[in-house]
Amino acid sequence: MFEYIYGNITELSPTQVTVETVGIGFSVNITLSTYSALEGKQNAKLYLYEAVREDAFTLYGFATKEERQMFLLLISVSGVGANTARMILSSVSTSELRDAVILGNESVLKGVKGIGLKTAQRIIVDLRDKVAGVEVSGSSSNGGSASQTSAVADEAAQALIMLGFTVSAVKKAVQKITSENPSSTVEQVIKQALKMM
Repeated sequence: MFEYIYGNITELSPTQVTVETVGIGFSVNITLSTYSALEGKQNAKLYLYEAVREDAFTLYGFATKEERQMFLLLISVSGVGANTARMILSSVSTSELRDAVILGNESVLKGVKGIGLKTAQRIIVDLRDKVAGVEVSGSSSNGGSASQTSAVADEAAQALIMLGFTVSAVKKAVQKITSENPSSTVEQVIKQALKMM
């Protein structure tokens, strides 16, 4: 298994980053919090998880070991795949997720697209004892300026569409969020949209 990758960031979107190392560009799927950690940087060090299937070889990257550990715990739960785990970690911070599991707060998990009551309950039951040992820190966001609203809206919309939402639903949600709070960052817009859709 790959432990981590370090190299130059050649492309970055809220759902994916291309990291070039030794002349090879690796496409790595990322969470929204990892995107925030990489934004504005030229180099990246990502802790990796490799998913190998018959038809695909996919890399998932995380800014911290703790986020990767939480991802690995999530995919150990029956019915939670890598993309669902990434969606959960894009919707809530690792500390929010840990607290929700420990406290049995199903509503936090049910607020994520594709997570129903049974899956939320299964995550809580399966991981309650395991997440207690995960050291996590809260995530923080930097506010954007009003002049960046259009670029933020476009980037957020593109990321939501890549996550599988319909174009019409995405446009409606993003427009509502950016009109109510023009200084929202891409991360903030996506998190709010994920809760609305």
